Amino acid sequence: MIFIAVRFDVRPEHSDDWLTLVDDFTRATRNEPGNLFYDWSRSVDDPTKYTLLEAFTDAEAGAAHVASDHFKAGMETLAGAIASTPEIIHVEVPGQGWSAMAELSPRS
Repeated sequence: MIFIAVRFDVRPEHSDDWLTLVDDFTRATRNEPGNLFYDWSRSVDDPTKYTLLEAFTDAEAGAAHVASDHFKAGMETLAGAIASTPEIIHVEVPGQGWSAMAELSPRS
């Protein structure tokens, strides 16, 4: 699986509408056959910071994502709303998604 984490520094005037701004791109990516997950979160310390966690089944699925029309359109949209170049972690890891955490489970 290809696992990607991206941190975005969003311009303050776009911080409250970021999820709306990326909604079409998010939906299209989640509908790609090789997408395993595509999840946004917002920093609890800084409302202009967002993190994207995404995964694809393999390198081919990741390449198809980057070659898609919605990716190109998304990059164009995001470029106008970010304050700096995003930071990224991009790694291949074994498995095909999330695993259960061994150290914690709900109480009965």
